[in-house]
Amino acid sequence: MIRRLAWVTAREARGRDEDEPLAVNALRRAGVAVEVLDWDDPAADWSGFDRVVLRSAWDYPQRLPEFLRWLDEVDAVSELVNPPATVRWSLDKRYLAELERAGIPVTPTVYVPPGSAATFPDGGFVVKPAVGAGSREVASYASDQHEAAIAHVARLHASGQVVLVQPFLESIAVEGEWPLVFFNGRFSHAASKRVAVPQAGTVDDLFAEETNAAHTATAAQIEVAQVAVDFVAERFGTPVYARVDLVRDDEGRFCVLEVELNEPSLFLPQADAAAVTRLVAALVR
Repeated sequence: MIRRLAWVTAREARGRDEDEPLAVNALRRAGVAVEVLDWDDPAADWSGFDRVVLRSAWDYPQRLPEFLRWLDEVDAVSELVNPPATVRWSLDKRYLAELERAGIPVTPTVYVPPGSAATFPDGGFVVKPAVGAGSREVASYASDQHEAAIAHVARLHASGQVVLVQPFLESIAVEGEWPLVFFNGRFSHAASKRVAVPQAGTVDDLFAEETNAAHTATAAQIEVAQVAVDFVAERFGTPVYARVDLVRDDEGRFCVLEVELNEPSLFLPQADAAAVTRLVAALVR
């Protein structure tokens, strides 16, 4: 039985994680002593916890080397959820290429490492870093904005980032995205998400503004997301929590936009109370 649990956040994220009060209060009602801590708190004694749950450390892309060291330090003295190997894989969105090679439908993506010139698709497109959170450094561009997009790519390359270029799928403007949440490898609930990604600019805040709502996932959506989670489970072991963000491509298929295993919002306010119960069961298992 998990008796002491650390819920890991960041200073900038304090009070901004809508999942936190629901989950923490439910864990405490279940008899778990929960402490909410910043991941970089020098006074934190991670060895004093049965489990350290990585939740809203949303500033990690700006401090990646330090964050990666922290993962290993915590893993050496406690049980980190999700484990470091799983987290490291999900930090870099080049995992989309692995999913695609495994036959899992993903958003069409071109990978542009530093030193390479970007090519852009016809029509609108999105530029984003391979390592990022909260849609920071993500921007959409129209077909006549290549010059601004090239400057964006150059800025990301200067910071050592691999760049992802993806077409702006027509369905996103109409339907948005669908995050599907899994606990211990099993589907729990879904939401509908619309992200206010700026055009020819980037997000200055910790994360982009979102409009979220409850969503009843279709069998087709669950099937695609489950295959992605099963891929992760086979490679790294079943993740305690996972979120697979789906979009509809221009052929009408559901495809994976992201697989989030380290700091995803779980959309608990958009789910029923049973979802919180399932999360608690996964975290104390």
